[in-house]
Amino acid sequence: MKGNILVLTVTQTLGMFCRSMAFPYASLFILALGGESAQIGFINSLRPLAGLIMFPIAGHLADVGGRVKLIASASFLSGASYLMYVFAPSWKWVALGSLVQGFMVFQFPPFSALLADSLDPENRGLGIASMNTISSFLSLFSPYIAGVALSVYGNEFGMRMLYGALAAVYMVSSLIHLRFLKETAESHGGGFSLSEIPSIFREAYSGVPGLISNLPVTVKALAVIMTFSFMSNAVGGSFWVVYVTEEINLSSVEWGTILLVETALRTFLYVPAGAIVDRYGRARSLSASLFLALAALPFTMFADGFIEVLVIRAVIGASNAIMIPASMALMADTVPRDMRGRTMAAIGRGTVFLGATGGGTGGPGMGYVLIIPVVLTSIIGGYIYASNPIYTWTFITISVLISLTASLIYIRDPEEAQT
Repeated sequence: MKGNILVLTVTQTLGMFCRSMAFPYASLFILALGGESAQIGFINSLRPLAGLIMFPIAGHLADVGGRVKLIASASFLSGASYLMYVFAPSWKWVALGSLVQGFMVFQFPPFSALLADSLDPENRGLGIASMNTISSFLSLFSPYIAGVALSVYGNEFGMRMLYGALAAVYMVSSLIHLRFLKETAESHGGGFSLSEIPSIFREAYSGVPGLISNLPVTVKALAVIMTFSFMSNAVGGSFWVVYVTEEINLSSVEWGTILLVETALRTFLYVPAGAIVDRYGRARSLSASLFLALAALPFTMFADGFIEVLVIRAVIGASNAIMIPASMALMADTVPRDMRGRTMAAIGRGTVFLGATGGGTGGPGMGYVLIIPVVLTSIIGGYIYASNPIYTWTFITISVLISLTASLIYIRDPEEAQT
């Protein structure tokens, strides 16, 4: 835990603390500003759209050089964009903020590439797990703290406070990145100019069929798993808090307590799960995590109280503790160093939270190839939930079942890991 890994762990710790307060309750903020289920789905569809523009550019720059500057710039601009949430007079301003926030995805390919470059191949699973354990420690109590804040100050003003804290943390992280991160990419001649954008787009999107066809079968299958996982989160992620508060009648404090237990369990399991991933293989571990998720998620539609929801989320937490180091290590092991920026920009870095509980879709795990299906499912997600909440969890169950099938048939550990 030194060098770039230490710096990224520190800033990720700060970010996760504030994100874990705001994101699980984001849908309540939209409802408080006059939005409905359809507006929640629409707002969540806007953020990934910007990735169609930004991911190819970020992937190009991540491989050409300047990863540190990209990460620092994105952190600062993310903080500034969250101020739109703080002062939003209606849900339409939240929608605009979501679209602007979507342009910040240009940090993810260089972040993922920098992380992969800075970890030794033989210890990637344990290294990623250790980083996640440390960075998750402060966020253990975030959902509970946020739930109490919303109970005291109300959904609207309470969420403005949480988004204000998130904006401040992003800006501080920007300064830390710029000062302490060390570049790992060699410059391949020259900087970047606006005149290069058309050629970058042509190369990125026209090259997608060739890029995908040249990837190992394992990475292709991993892309399928990520696609269905992100689609299931797009349909159901933002409606967890709505479902448990309106259908199961839990309070925001009870939901925060459940998320606290889930986060604590996941954090406790990260390191042993990372060791298991390194010892028994990425493929077996990934299949095990999907099996756990499939054993828990369908029962959400039958839950009728605090204990049932707590057990379901605890199993999901254990599933994610295994999936995250397994999928990230599998991607790093399989994709060559000089292709990581472009590959991760296209299909993501190999990881996604199963059963995500809010904040919309997108994030560091998603690439631009996945954006269209995720945007479409985000838009229809609100209408699916409004039609019948049970349909939401049915869609999620089918998605996880498809992912597990793809993992069992096609995912295999590489004979020799990439450096």
